[in-house]
Amino acid sequence: MSNVRSEKEAVVAEVRGKFDAASAVIITEYRGLGVTALADLRGKLREVGTEYRVYKNTLARFAARDAGIEGLDAMLVGPVAIAFVSDDLAASAKALKDFAKTNQALVLKGGAVAKKVVDARYVEVLADLPSRETMLAMVAGLIQALPRNMAYGLKALADKKEAEAA
Repeated sequence: MSNVRSEKEAVVAEVRGKFDAASAVIITEYRGLGVTALADLRGKLREVGTEYRVYKNTLARFAARDAGIEGLDAMLVGPVAIAFVSDDLAASAKALKDFAKTNQALVLKGGAVAKKVVDARYVEVLADLPSRETMLAMVAGLIQALPRNMAYGLKALADKKEAEAA
């Protein structure tokens, strides 16, 4: 009996470590998905730096509470899997949402971002954001445009002052 308890404690510690290491977690229900579909989803998530695992709900609840994430209990019911996001949250959410479009058995339940519980709608909004690379390119474009636009503005102001003086 003590051996079973120590195994469960080890699983709780493992899951807690994953909660602590992840920048976010996304909870999904996978009822009705076959082994092949799950393997395909795991591969797509792995590409964007996300680990997708199934754990016993009770052990996952204990681990979430130990990690300081309150409120996941309601989501950890039924056949659920947890996506542990370590890289780009928007890319992970997009991969899950895109997969759910073609596999209706996958349901986004919600998750936690920075240890704050979020609902499924929040995850869907994240999925609609541009990728990290696109956002960085947009910021870089803005940073390049600011000095250029300022130079044009100063030139126009100097030309105006020169025209008024003449």
